[in-house]
Amino acid sequence: MPIRRTAATLLVALAALVAATATAPPTTAKQAATGAPYCGITWGSGDKTAGALSSAPLVDVRVGRHDCYDRVVFEFAGPVTGYAVAYGETYTDGEGLALSPYTAGDALLRVSLRAPAYDDEHLATVPYRTGEHVANVLRYPTLRDVVFGGSFEGYSTFAVGVRARLPFRVFVLAGPEGHSRIVLDVAHQWQE
Repeated sequence: MPIRRTAATLLVALAALVAATATAPPTTAKQAATGAPYCGITWGSGDKTAGALSSAPLVDVRVGRHDCYDRVVFEFAGPVTGYAVAYGETYTDGEGLALSPYTAGDALLRVSLRAPAYDDEHLATVPYRTGEHVANVLRYPTLRDVVFGGSFEGYSTFAVGVRARLPFRVFVLAGPEGHSRIVLDVAHQWQE
């Protein structure tokens, strides 16, 4: 009888240990099979879409380097909330020509901004022409290129070349002075 109770107690204890190990998060990156998120980044690399079409024109594109990610900022002369960003081929607006042959990087982010790059008189509000490189990303850890894909029927397109298919996030910021910005951050790596 005591042997059966001891065996049963051991089986219950072993089952509890297995269940605790399976559900408990690892305490260090070395304990995890896939590693800890890089800089705590949990963005993922799936498609990101939000917002509606706006008539506020694009007025500036700039880039920046940060400790954990590289950034592309699209600034508009008014409120803008609409975008669709995903990995994949990017085509010029209106013509449908692939931009990958003209964009540096091993992976390509297709950025569709739901706002024009022209004013009410259809005059360009940015100095870029379709197919032009719009930012100097020399020595950036992740960004390799930003190419203007054009603006057609209220949408503006960019191909953002990156080092590899990496996690990214997109969000909208208000300001300054009645302007708004759509911000694209691309992580330097997946995990530590």
